[in-house]
Amino acid sequence: MHRGEHSTLPSLLLRSPGALLLALTIFLPLPVSGETPQASYIISRMEENQTHPTSYLEGYIIITDRFGQRRSSYIAHTRGTDRFLLEFTSRNEAGQRVLRRDGDLYLYYPDARETIRLTGAALRDSLVGSDISYEDMTGGRGLSQDYDFTLLGEEEIHGRGTFKIELLARRPTVAYPRQIFWVDREYFVLRRSEQYARSGRILKVTEVLETRREGPYHFPSRLRITDQTRRSRGTELALTTVRIGIDLPGDIFSLDRLTW
Repeated sequence: MHRGEHSTLPSLLLRSPGALLLALTIFLPLPVSGETPQASYIISRMEENQTHPTSYLEGYIIITDRFGQRRSSYIAHTRGTDRFLLEFTSRNEAGQRVLRRDGDLYLYYPDARETIRLTGAALRDSLVGSDISYEDMTGGRGLSQDYDFTLLGEEEIHGRGTFKIELLARRPTVAYPRQIFWVDREYFVLRRSEQYARSGRILKVTEVLETRREGPYHFPSRLRITDQTRRSRGTELALTTVRIGIDLPGDIFSLDRLTW
């Protein structure tokens, strides 16, 4: 499978999964044929692929731990890089929703009929017991606003040629002070990423297992995230349905709609 303005859900989780959109295709200078592009250009192209004006998504999460496997399904609506609404549809989590808007993250539990604005240490909690934290779902800023990029070289990942890029945070409040991305040379889609603490300890590894193409977009459609700080065998995240550029209700990202 192959191509993915929110970022699709994987891109949200990659913190990735930024948003520069197709306009950048016009304004960013193309590298001369045969010339290695700059790291900033590579990241911009990757973010364009993962950023859509609006989208509707369906997918699933498979959590694997010492007790076995557990599968949760979800639907999501997104607009640009700063707004998304995620709703779980699987029986155990049915009706649980996560909303991001105006830089804030809200969690709704239907059983308690309670809406919680997540802040501080609560952002480090796990999403339905997975290797994904709520902190991974914050922020809609482009990566260039938070990181400096350095092209480290080129490597092959799962048979694909990639650019290896180091991202160093510009400010201490960023969740991951250092990241390394491997970006496909041909499609400018992420193939692998690693997240590090300031001490140098590796925190998470993301492996892209499948990609998908929808129109001009090429994005991850199935990936595995492994939290290196816990006894985990990884969380698989997949998209089964993707519709891009659709009309969405004007109030879909409102707090009222969150509890509806």
